Amino acid sequence: MPQVLDPGKIRTMDEFTAELRLLKAWAGSPSITEITRRVHEDWRRAGRPRTEWPARSTIGNCFRPGRRRPNSDLLLAVVRVLVGGDEATVALWRQTLRTVLGEAEAAARVRACDRLPAGPAPLPGRTRTATAVEAALTARPGTVVLEGAAGAGKTALALHVARHLAARSPAGTPVLFARLRGSAPDGPAADPAAVLETFLRLLGVTGDRIPHGVAARAALYRRLLAGTDAVVVLDDAADTEQIRPLLPGAPPCRTLVTSRRMMRALPGAIRRTVEPLAPDDAVDLLRQTAKAGPAATDTTALRRIADDLGHLPLALTAIGRHMREHTGWTLDDYHREAVLPLALEKGVRAALAATDARIEPEARTLLRLLALNPPAGTDTARAAALAGQCAPAVRRHLDALCAHHLLTEPEPGRFRMPALVRAYAAERIGIDLPATTIRQALHRVLADTGPTGAGAARALAA
Repeated sequence: MPQVLDPGKIRTMDEFTAELRLLKAWAGSPSITEITRRVHEDWRRAGRPRTEWPARSTIGNCFRPGRRRPNSDLLLAVVRVLVGGDEATVALWRQTLRTVLGEAEAAARVRACDRLPAGPAPLPGRTRTATAVEAALTARPGTVVLEGAAGAGKTALALHVARHLAARSPAGTPVLFARLRGSAPDGPAADPAAVLETFLRLLGVTGDRIPHGVAARAALYRRLLAGTDAVVVLDDAADTEQIRPLLPGAPPCRTLVTSRRMMRALPGAIRRTVEPLAPDDAVDLLRQTAKAGPAATDTTALRRIADDLGHLPLALTAIGRHMREHTGWTLDDYHREAVLPLALEKGVRAALAATDARIEPEARTLLRLLALNPPAGTDTARAAALAGQCAPAVRRHLDALCAHHLLTEPEPGRFRMPALVRAYAAERIGIDLPATTIRQALHRVLADTGPTGAGAARALAA
């Protein structure tokens, strides 16, 4: 029989249901009554008692989207009927269903609460940004999206602003917080339906009154928050599709969203990129984290270290802690070849890997190949030579890397890789790509750019 199911493309229960409807059409579109009769016949032959036989309406529900707690036994019985008992195909569906239900269960685990969690104080130099965001939400309540690279301090900034807004709101104003796991390395992003269920319970809706499906839950959620000064924080969003159902809607509700991705498709939202710290603020953070010792006075050395780390707060904090805990190290020991691996080891690698895992495979390959470029940066033509692809395709990959804040585009058509991203990509290239691919990429660059391409080859050989 032809391949009816592509297991690689199914990730959610709704996608499974859609594929089941296609399977029904492939089988000749038997009626629900006929499918029910065949399931009953199969179960009768298997010796299952009549009390377990499903009703026609139950079979019909198997083809409806929005199911969160499906009966896998029944779904596979329907599949078996539709494929004429082909056990190899049934086994394929069974494995896919196990994968989907495992991811659905993980996505349904939501961390949400009706108070703002404890969090670090805002970073040095963020006061002006925090004041601007708070002023924007006060003047025109709505949604502000704080975008930026992993470790830029987006969550600390959002919580600081949210605390100020909540403190200035009338008593009893709803405050909601959810961790959406958009960059979680060990599981799927939070399911918006599960987040809405938790929010509705926190707003006083009993379980029997929570509607079925995302749209109905979102409508009730917005009705309950309408006219309130609610403060909602949606932390670590995966994409706009996850966010849209969770936005409270009309003012005067205030919503803060943090994400490692650019959220271009949220009409009406104010988007702000949380950049690495300014040089002086980066030095202050490094000094504050290191606390006592020589680091407290040698501003020139601290500035050099901060520059090497690209002023990224997560990396600065990691190195500052290392200074505090390793008193035998002098500031001269924190040279570039030491601080970049140390920062990666102390958390930056894990943060970048989580972002890296969310991009398309071809963009991930390009990220690694770009580590062969000089630090000064690249353009689309050189990136295309490295990738061995046409310029339009490579431009899409470059845009995707910029959207995840793994590259910057300081001027149109010119791209730069932050120092820590470059260090991460240089680690991964020898692990993820065969030497043949790397050599071919270097030869293409050399052929495309002439003598200027030789520097990358010498750097790799070294």
